[in-house]
Amino acid sequence: MLQYKGFLRRLKIYAVIESGGKQYRVSPGATIQVDKLQAKEGDKITLDRVLLLGDGDNVTVGKPVVSGATVTATVAKEGKGKKIIVYKYKAKVRYDKKTGHRQGFTSLVIDSINPSGAEAPKTRKRGVPKKEGSNRDGA
Repeated sequence: MLQYKGFLRRLKIYAVIESGGKQYRVSPGATIQVDKLQAKEGDKITLDRVLLLGDGDNVTVGKPVVSGATVTATVAKEGKGKKIIVYKYKAKVRYDKKTGHRQGFTSLVIDSINPSGAEAPKTRKRGVPKKEGSNRDGA
């Protein structure tokens, strides 16, 4: 039964997107929390920083992004996370400072992943040497 669940998960399309300097693995219908965006509740937004696309056994990796691929999402809500306590202390000088912080977030519901314009990954067989003049060290 576990193999069957893994088989279904493999067939689902997914993407790795970047938002706010962080990477998120998303699929249609998923809900994620990203750093606060300039959008109102109910707005549809398009995320164009798609780093990777996966569809079954086909995986397309961007350099650095997959050209033409986008992810469409709806803003579900905005809010603040749990409070964290920041406590600063210096020994022997009677200095201490206590502050709190609540990070703002935007909750997104992923509507669709649009791989349009995504090229098929270029592969080469193992054991086939690279062409002359393509050194990695740039020499």
